[in-house]
Parts: sequence; structure tokens; C-alpha cells
Amino acid sequence: MNHIFKALNDQTRRDILMLLKEKDLTAGEIADKFSISKPSISHHLDILKRADLVYSEKKGQFVHYSINTTIIDDILQWIFNLKN
Repeated sequence: MNHIFKALNDQTRRDILMLLKEKDLTAGEIADKFSISKPSISHHLDILKRADLVYSEKKGQFVHYSINTTIIDDILQWIFNLKN
């Protein structure tokens, strides 16, 4: 769970998740939405992948990313259980 909270601790990564909430995107499409370098976006995507917050799938020469809602559900359940 530490990987998840580390991943969520960065605004850029949270913004990437919000983009992926709307639709799947390639790494290039994600990078086009930010004013930081493509290698930096790749680093953020790698952290999100290691935390299982996003999936990646290579299609031809592009890598497509999608949000993993299952892990989000697990986080919410954990937080809910803290309250009860």
C-alpha cells in the first residue's frame, strides 16, 4: 500500500489519473497535456504502474494506459474500514 500512497502524493500523477478516468491514452497523448518533458511523464507513469494504479498495453508502436479502478476500490474500502 505504501507504493500507492507514494504514487498519489504527487499532483502530476493525480492529474494523470484524472485524465485516464475519462479515457485510455497513449504516453504521448498524456505528455501533450503537461508542460514537462516526456521522460518525466514516463517516470510518473512507471510509478503509477508499480503502484498498480494504471495498466499499460503495447499496441503497435504505442503504449496505451488505462486506470485500474480495482485498486482504487481497494483503497476506498481500506479508508472506509478505518472509520468504522
